[in-house]
Amino acid sequence: MSNCINNVLIIGGGFSGMSAAIELSKVGVDVDLVEIDPNWRTDGAGISIGGATMRAFKQLGILEEYLKVGNANAGLDIHAPHGLHLAHIPSPPIEAGLPGGGAIMRPVLAKILTSKTRTTSTNVRLGVTFTSIQDRGESVEVQFTDGTTKEYDLVIGADGVYSKVRQTLFPDADKPAYIGQGVWRAVLPRLPEVNNTMMWVSQHIKVGVNPMSENDMYMFVTENREDNDFRDPEAFMSDLKALLAQFPAEMVQTMSAMLSSDSLIHYRPLERVMMPAPWYKGRVVLIGDTVHATTPHLASGACIGIEDALVLADEIANKNTLDDALEGFQTRRFERCKMVVENSGRLAEIEIEGGDKEEHTDIMRRSGIALAQPI
Repeated sequence: MSNCINNVLIIGGGFSGMSAAIELSKVGVDVDLVEIDPNWRTDGAGISIGGATMRAFKQLGILEEYLKVGNANAGLDIHAPHGLHLAHIPSPPIEAGLPGGGAIMRPVLAKILTSKTRTTSTNVRLGVTFTSIQDRGESVEVQFTDGTTKEYDLVIGADGVYSKVRQTLFPDADKPAYIGQGVWRAVLPRLPEVNNTMMWVSQHIKVGVNPMSENDMYMFVTENREDNDFRDPEAFMSDLKALLAQFPAEMVQTMSAMLSSDSLIHYRPLERVMMPAPWYKGRVVLIGDTVHATTPHLASGACIGIEDALVLADEIANKNTLDDALEGFQTRRFERCKMVVENSGRLAEIEIEGGDKEEHTDIMRRSGIALAQPI
């Protein structure tokens, strides 16, 4: 391979940052990764995984480990609020031998990626971030919070939706925008009848459940909320139960009764970012949620961030110059990521408005077809 760089700094140890470290290490690039959290934690409950993400896991070399501790399933069952089964939407594998979809605990997936990153030559520094980034033309000089300074051929900003790297590189870029909807998540013991993703859909609220392992499942509930105001964690249990009370379906009420202090109930207001091109300037490039944070309606936010890492590493390994590699990365990623962000946003709008369910289904179908395409 003809790497156009010798060393790289990755700022941010989330899914996209770790994936970039894994893939760039494979092609012989010296990688430093800094993560501001000294404990390298990942919060949250479950995360849904689609076929495109399974394909990315295979390339990263973590699919086998995922299947040991996560769940694979093959479809979505949609129900009315009182429980009537309305439709089954299959999730066929996009490659032979790959699951069509699944779910896993978010911290468990983070642990898999962390362990994989540790097996590479990546130099991981925790509790550290940057204080300044100076692009010198032939290299980038980075000063760190621990007082050290080092030069790199490339800096990758993978520090999430509230990215400090984005703010430094593009100070006029739009801030994350609240969409008027929030999502509740909770972890529950898996019911024996939960084998696929299941949803109960009313005019404005959606309840879903996804098996994550042999013993666990996670519930998610979307709620329309005009203002992004503070939600008191002390009221999480009662607020979530009040939403579930609007769904008389027996299984929904069973899940409501199962909620306890061990359920890791979490509420997150939904925000999105879709930064226009370019996502790079000089020798600094942004990937993942820093440039395309999406709502969870297509269960593809983690997927497109991980794909960014795979494509960036591929371009760096196979282009003669960094400019060509970054241009190739931008070309291969922009429209695909924009599709996910915009289609997810439109699904949210339909739910908020109580809009056309046929349009909702069609967007999900077309998005699934697009995500199955090669990256």
